[in-house]
Amino acid sequence: MSAVLSGGRVRVLVVDDSATMRGMISVVLQDDPAIDVVGMAGDPHEARQMIKMLAPDVITLDIEMPNMDGLEFLDKIMRLRPTPVVMVSSLTQAGADASLRALEIGAFDCVSKPSAFNQHSFDQLAEKVKAAARSKPRPGHMRAALSRSGQTAAVAPQSGPAFKPDGRIVAIGSSTGGVEALIAILTKFPVNCPPTIISQHMPPQFTKSFAERLNKLCHPAVTEAVDGAVLKVGQIYLSPGSHHLEITTGAAPRIRLSEAERVNGHRPSVDVMFASVLRSLGARVIGVILTGLGRDGADGLLALREAGAETIGQDEASSVVYGMPKVAHEIGAVVRQLPLERIAERILLSANANRREPVA
Repeated sequence: MSAVLSGGRVRVLVVDDSATMRGMISVVLQDDPAIDVVGMAGDPHEARQMIKMLAPDVITLDIEMPNMDGLEFLDKIMRLRPTPVVMVSSLTQAGADASLRALEIGAFDCVSKPSAFNQHSFDQLAEKVKAAARSKPRPGHMRAALSRSGQTAAVAPQSGPAFKPDGRIVAIGSSTGGVEALIAILTKFPVNCPPTIISQHMPPQFTKSFAERLNKLCHPAVTEAVDGAVLKVGQIYLSPGSHHLEITTGAAPRIRLSEAERVNGHRPSVDVMFASVLRSLGARVIGVILTGLGRDGADGLLALREAGAETIGQDEASSVVYGMPKVAHEIGAVVRQLPLERIAERILLSANANRREPVA
């Protein structure tokens, strides 16, 4: 049983080839009274022995290390001794790409190493480590295989005469665990899917890589959202990690990117996105809230439901972190709470103008 579940301190092993970074991570974590750093290792071989001896609740793991890189070591952990892992990545493009692969393999979350341009990257490290200790390790071998093969999910998407968008847009909010969840949902979308906007809590340097990754896996086109873009059928727009994504109306709904203050501690904020689609489109939206820490998106989803929009929440069993969807469910914002594997089907059924019977 995890220490955090039994009321004790969360026991953490820090793995990084830099002694400076090991010390920095340790200081940040030890500052939280609920966390105890039980060991530090400079490479995967040393870490492997310490994992056997110490049985930590959570591991923080550097992606780029000598002897065996972090991704290879993560895969071994997930296969041989599943343990929640928080990856620590550099701000480089290679670091961002590796971080996404780590999430597909089964890492709980990724954080960026501090830099002159991102001095607050460790602000949520302790909270993420504590949330990781409460989570159920997810090996993610299906995701790893998917990543290696470059193939889309083995689900035949509706397209052509079987699916015709009914004019609504889809707005999805997600956080920790969202990479897995979004891949599972979006790879089932047809090439002519409803216009879809996404606010995913993710470091700014990761979102472009994630959009490119999704674009390779999905039938519709997936892009990092740009200011002024017109929403189109067959297009999925991922908010940059540094901006709120909002929708404005005119001749056609358009994306507006904003660097306004954080909401609920986040930019992009799911609540900001939901509020904007309500102002611009009213009930002509399907709102979806997925796995994640905190409550961002819950209030906005409730407002959408009260306006008559369809709202969907991910259930507890399939959520990496049952935080955002839990709050949404508890305040009555969710019309339907569904397991991850059924959410895409529900969205497509609801948004299909060719459906023969009313959606129950």
